[in-house]
Order: sequence, then C-alpha cells, then structure tokens
Amino acid sequence: MKFRVYLRALEIDDYQTSYMWRNDQEIQEMVGGSKFFVSRENERQWVLNNTKNTERIVLAICLVENDKYIGNVNIQNIDWINRTASVPIFIGDKNEWGKGYAAEARMLALKFAFEERNLNRIEDLVLESNIPSIKLHERCGYKREGVLRNSIYKSGKYHNQIVMGLLREEFEEAYASYISRFDK
Repeated sequence: MKFRVYLRALEIDDYQTSYMWRNDQEIQEMVGGSKFFVSRENERQWVLNNTKNTERIVLAICLVENDKYIGNVNIQNIDWINRTASVPIFIGDKNEWGKGYAAEARMLALKFAFEERNLNRIEDLVLESNIPSIKLHERCGYKREGVLRNSIYKSGKYHNQIVMGLLREEFEEAYASYISRFDK
C-alpha cells in the first residue's frame, strides 16, 4: 500500500497553521480537555518546545501529493518501564476530513510506536460523543475497555470518555488487515 500521508517533525513555522486549528470551536468540541484560547505567540512557543521535547513525540501529518500540513499526531504519556503511551491525533484542516487520512496517520504513528520505540500498549481516551474517533480507533484495532464517567468538563457540562486500548499483537493483526484492503 502506498500511503497518502506521511509524518514529519514539527517545523517552527507550523504554528501559523496550528494556531488556527486550536482556536476553531468545532475542533475544540471534538477533542478531550477543556477549551482554551491560544495566542499566536503561545502556539509558536508550544511548537518550539515540542521540537526539543524528548518526553513526547509530536509529529505533523502531511499529504504526500503536495506536502500540505493537515494535522498532528503525538506519542505521549510514555511509560518506558511498562512500555505504554497514548497516541492522540487530529486532522485540523477541515477540508481534509472524511478522506481516511486520520486512519493512515494513526497507522503510521502506531507502527513507529510499536516497532521503533518498542511499546507494548497504547491507551487513548475518546469523548463518548465523538463517534467518528471511536470508529477510527476500532478500525485501527483498538478495543473498548471502559468508560470514565463524567471525566471531562466542556461547554458547561460533564462528558464521558471511552477508554480505548491497543496491544502490540492486536496492532500487528489490524495493520496487516488494513494494508491488505489496498493490495487488491
């Protein structure tokens, strides 16, 4: 399979694009965590800090066809003893939603996490109301492991989060299945 996206390190100038995504109300409603306002300077500092961060890996998602920066994927909360982490992702460019890029980018990030960083388990928390993200996780081999009731306060009310877990062997099976769909 030839992927339509690739992952790269963040570049300092990426803040000019990611700043707009962080201040987009529709995007903020879909991600975990509280709403916050981000200045251009704070976003520039965030990108700068993450280009030097050795505790988490923040990657840009780009289109192969034109190098367009469309989103971010992180490998974070890394526990090197237990070989676990979380891998949040988002496509910030809303013109690119619904095209399968998030699944491709997630597969690439997971492949890196399991094969290059020797992780054994990935655990992500997904807003219960974010059905597209839950389905994406399941397509990538994740299993629903539980519900964190009223664990996030957003937009004036509490929301549940779904605990989605993925073990290395489950990923290997899901990756082979994902790739085989395109080799026909």
